[in-house]
Amino acid sequence: MVEKKLAALPVAVQMQLPGGETVGASNPEMKLIVKDRATLVNFATGQAGNLGEDYVEGRFVVEGSMRNLMKIAAAILDQNPVDAAKGNWLTALIRHLVSIRRHSTARDAEQIQFHYDLSDEFYALWLDPRRVYSCAYFREPDMTLAQAQEAKLDHICRKLDLKSGERFLDIGAGWGGLLLWAAENYGVDATGITLSKNQHAHVNRLIEEKGLSGRVRMNLLDYRDLDESRPYDKIASVGMFEHVGRAQLEEYFSKLRRLLAPGGLIMNHGITAGGVYNAEVGAGMGRFIEKYIFPGGELTHISNELAKIALSGLEDVDVENLRPHYARTLWHWSDTLEANLDAARKTLKPGEQGDKSLRAYRIYLAGCALGFEQGWIALHQVLLKHKATGRHDELDYPSDEAYPWRRNYIYR
Repeated sequence: MVEKKLAALPVAVQMQLPGGETVGASNPEMKLIVKDRATLVNFATGQAGNLGEDYVEGRFVVEGSMRNLMKIAAAILDQNPVDAAKGNWLTALIRHLVSIRRHSTARDAEQIQFHYDLSDEFYALWLDPRRVYSCAYFREPDMTLAQAQEAKLDHICRKLDLKSGERFLDIGAGWGGLLLWAAENYGVDATGITLSKNQHAHVNRLIEEKGLSGRVRMNLLDYRDLDESRPYDKIASVGMFEHVGRAQLEEYFSKLRRLLAPGGLIMNHGITAGGVYNAEVGAGMGRFIEKYIFPGGELTHISNELAKIALSGLEDVDVENLRPHYARTLWHWSDTLEANLDAARKTLKPGEQGDKSLRAYRIYLAGCALGFEQGWIALHQVLLKHKATGRHDELDYPSDEAYPWRRNYIYR
């Protein structure tokens, strides 16, 4: 089975078996050195997620590029990972109960810190200079990553129609890219929140350095604890609702509704599942991400997201799928990490633990790029407002309504 799979691959691969003998191409583009026979089973049966775990745990070694490794991963699958992750009513019930259990405020803080507090220096090596850790927007095909990330920040600000003096909330503000862009370029009074201690410290240093104290603030806070007594004119949540949990989505959007001033707008930007009934990608890929990268992360299809939005009392006014933009973003991140492996290793804990972290991110970034290319996962920006009140002047640019019901304002 292994030899058949090797012969059918789009890349010439030679595999060294645990006993030392080799099979596959005699003049390979890539070599896989297998140390554990269980890895051969995972390869033969197309368990891509299990192979990712085998790689992280050192059960096989890769000699070659991550791009070629992803071509191999796509080719060995026996079925579409979206179809493989479908479940029945019992699976859905179990997922719902697990989602409730795993998303307390304390658990969410631990899970966020597990990922984002790995090492600021590590992320700085392969992210853009603003450390924007979410899907870029390649407004022009030849943009650099830094240009595309600035285009994304501006795309969000334009969709929200930010105006000077407005109260702006950034939920899950990361390393402050959007928070600071909105304050510096649109003159808003900006509040950001995060559960990452490293990000909190980093952004507060930037606020001081840029002289924005008093107009911009970054708080270490769970979104559920945000004060609702002074609603915000505009709200952005970027790359955060993936951490909320499917069972909490209606509560999450209801909280955003209560935080939004009348006539205001919300931008929810997040990864969505490729399948209607999926909470993860199949073939073991979802389990791999849960174990090594994003514990507690859960995906939902855009249809379910829109349903929860409606149930929470909000109205969706614009939906945009940026799936191929995220694939290109991830390949930028992956290629940059691959070009800086020695430097990256020095930013992580010494020894096997740091080596495991590096191997996990190598697989994760390239694997997610593949997933977005294949449509196993997607990225949606959804613009939201309060539900209709029956007014007749919505198309007349009323001063107390932010959304003009025409898209041209975004691109002016």
